[in-house]
Amino acid sequence: MRQGHERRSREGGLLTRRALVIGLPFLLAACQSRGRSIEAAGLTPRADGTPDYALAYAARTDGGFRIPAVPWQEFDPKYLRQSVRYVTREEPGTVIVDPANKFLYLVEPGGRALRYGIGVGRAGFAWSGDATIRFKRAWPKWFPPDEMIARDPKLEKYRNGQDGGPRNPIGARGLYLWQGNVDTLYRIHGTNQPRSIGTNASSGCIRMWQQDVIDLHSRVKVGAKVVVLG
Repeated sequence: MRQGHERRSREGGLLTRRALVIGLPFLLAACQSRGRSIEAAGLTPRADGTPDYALAYAARTDGGFRIPAVPWQEFDPKYLRQSVRYVTREEPGTVIVDPANKFLYLVEPGGRALRYGIGVGRAGFAWSGDATIRFKRAWPKWFPPDEMIARDPKLEKYRNGQDGGPRNPIGARGLYLWQGNVDTLYRIHGTNQPRSIGTNASSGCIRMWQQDVIDLHSRVKVGAKVVVLG
């Protein structure tokens, strides 16, 4: 998709869904645990109008934990947080996840969206459809699935959960997607592996840079619609 003007398709006005794949609960268990202007996004424009990414991705302290700076100059610029032209029928405030292209959009008014780069684990390709954000968590616990503990017995100590912190795979924030009263086991979360953004990661759902997931968490409301493209 082009950065300047982007469009997502609908068939018959309804989002195409893929059925849950065999073993989905095991994959997804690994990640359990209105739009505004560029200025409001924490991207103070320079004189030439480009965002100040050095500020947006600078090191910071959050919740008592130190978050390292993102080496943003070393990444493809398309994965940096930015406001883009985006045509969609969805209402402002909706989150649209595009796993194939490694983008997450927060729909804004006026045919625009705030776009973030993401990393996608196997579980991130295993489910698609519409959901809502049932919970938001800051520095959530991580619960490794049984099969992961079986492969790596050192994780046994986290069977009842690893407390939130810089070493936690869920990162600084977690957004939990539900359909009605059913937990999809699909998560949007931070990562302590910043170089996985823009890639197919080995595990997990949808991961974001810590600075980006903190920004998204601050904007999205509980109950917001999430569309995961198939």
